[in-house]
Amino acid sequence: MSSTERERFLAGVHVGVLAVDGTGDGAGAGAGAGGAPLAVPIWYAYHPGGLVTVLTGRDSVKTRRIRAAGRFTLCVQQEQPPCRYVSVAGPVVAIEDRIDPDERAALAHRYLPPATARSYLAATAEQLVADVAVRMRPERWLSGDFTAIAEQLQGVVPAASEGVSRPPSGLAGPA
Repeated sequence: MSSTERERFLAGVHVGVLAVDGTGDGAGAGAGAGGAPLAVPIWYAYHPGGLVTVLTGRDSVKTRRIRAAGRFTLCVQQEQPPCRYVSVAGPVVAIEDRIDPDERAALAHRYLPPATARSYLAATAEQLVADVAVRMRPERWLSGDFTAIAEQLQGVVPAASEGVSRPPSGLAGPA
C-alpha cells in the first residue's frame, strides 16, 4: 500500500490488536510472563498524519506494559476478501490521566450504532476517571493488500476430488 492508502486504511473502522512487550512488568503468569508480548483487541482512533489513540484502564496490565515499554504496535485487518492489513508501531508520546468526554463519545460512536453508543456511554461513565488516553506516534508501518491475488483467484474452484485448489502458478500468498 502507498502511504496515503495505509493511512486511510488505518483511519477506517477496524478493531485493532494492540501488542506490547512483556519484559519487566511483573504482570505474573496469567498475563504473559517470561517476556512474552501481550496482544489484545482494542478500539482506537486515528486520523491520517496524526497520532494513534487508545483509551484503556489506568491500572490494567496493558497500561503497565505500555508505560514500561514506552511504545506499542497496533495491527488492523480486513478479514473479508480481498484481505488487507496495516501494522503500525511507535513511541508513546502521551499518557493522559483525564479522558475528554467528547473524545470518548466519538470513539463509542465510531464502533457502535447511535442508540447502543449512548447506552454504552451511560453504563460505563466511570471509565472517564478509571481510564487513561494513550497516544502513539506512528513510526514503523507494515501493510499488505492482497486484492491482486484475490482477483487472480476469482473463478478458481476446487474440483470435488481435489478438496482444496492450489493457486495458479506464479502467485504467492501472504508471508
